[in-house]
Amino acid sequence: MRILVLDGNQNQAVAAVRSLAHAGHRVLLGEASSWSKAGWSRYSSGSFEYPAPQEHAAAFVERIAAVANAEAGTLILPMTEATTLPLSAQRDTVFAGGSRMVLPAHSDLLRAFDKCETVGLASSLGIAVPKTIIVSDEQQAREARHSVSFPVVLKPRSSEELGPAGVVRTGGKPRYAGNPAEFDVAYQQVSQNSRAVLVQEFVEGTGAGYFALMHRGELRAEFAHRRIRDVRPTGSGSAVRVSVAPDPVIRKASLAILKALNWHGVAMVEFRQAEGQPPVFMEVNGRFWNSLALACYAGVDFPALLARMAEAGDVEPVNHFQTGVRCRWLLGDVRHLVEVWRGAPSGYPLAYPSRLRTLLDVLTPVPGTFHDCFQWQDPLPELGDWLSFAGRLTRMNAWGSAR
Repeated sequence: MRILVLDGNQNQAVAAVRSLAHAGHRVLLGEASSWSKAGWSRYSSGSFEYPAPQEHAAAFVERIAAVANAEAGTLILPMTEATTLPLSAQRDTVFAGGSRMVLPAHSDLLRAFDKCETVGLASSLGIAVPKTIIVSDEQQAREARHSVSFPVVLKPRSSEELGPAGVVRTGGKPRYAGNPAEFDVAYQQVSQNSRAVLVQEFVEGTGAGYFALMHRGELRAEFAHRRIRDVRPTGSGSAVRVSVAPDPVIRKASLAILKALNWHGVAMVEFRQAEGQPPVFMEVNGRFWNSLALACYAGVDFPALLARMAEAGDVEPVNHFQTGVRCRWLLGDVRHLVEVWRGAPSGYPLAYPSRLRTLLDVLTPVPGTFHDCFQWQDPLPELGDWLSFAGRLTRMNAWGSAR
């Protein structure tokens, strides 16, 4: 089958092209630039460029449809919310030419991408959630500032949101506040890029996730890992992680949420958990995740399973995988070290990792560790990862200088 993998500068795109090519598919890599690190993989059959959905959503959909419809039955795999949202919203345009996508109903997808909606859904299912206030304007922000118990986290309602004009807007990262003054600063920062801001109690503990492939609300494959180091010590995507058996409580809660959403396709359900405490639901990521490579190394080949589902309509459940498999995102681990060296962000209420201990951990090799981007037989995506990151830094510095 011919498959278009979008967002070629994402780690999950690198894992997907390797997986799908090994399964016998022809994979083309797309990105909003002239090249991508996944497009440099030896397993890529070609690359193409498309308009950035954050700037030209309609043109983006037209471009993807045109490339996909060059061959009937082409499967389109978006890797991020930014590409998934406009394609889902205009799926009839894509399907009209005979192309395929594996997605839930658009209304269910929007619910999953809305953190306020999923917190409400989880709470209705009896799942522990953080105390949450939704803030849409300055007046509500002032009221929230006086009613909350500090510390709190302020985050965009959606990581990516589709505006009235069809343009995708990125929400930005969470901010922390330990007092009213920090609250005001954090609210101004988050509200610049989001139509609404979630104010949540700070939940101690570490991130824990459950990964699944669903067929119209029914489980077909699952995976779990334990985070060893996150890119940002405050909580983010993982830089180093190891495969583990799913936590029974997290598994049950995740499946209840995905079933209630009638989810179709892949998803990650994220929690925070302190030792000895029940897990607290955080959000649903209804797409492939950054650490996808570990699942593939451990024996749950999510991209190939999803492609088989697109072709055959369904797949046989995958009920096992290898635990104890360790995988590292090298660039992410270096970024983790830099974040630790910078020190804790404003308002962060917990102890921050030791600089010396972190330096030793990052520099000490662990035998048997796999890598997200590097493979001896396919080394160029690792090089592309560093070049792509350098390019983003250059653009950010240029933008900052021009302000």
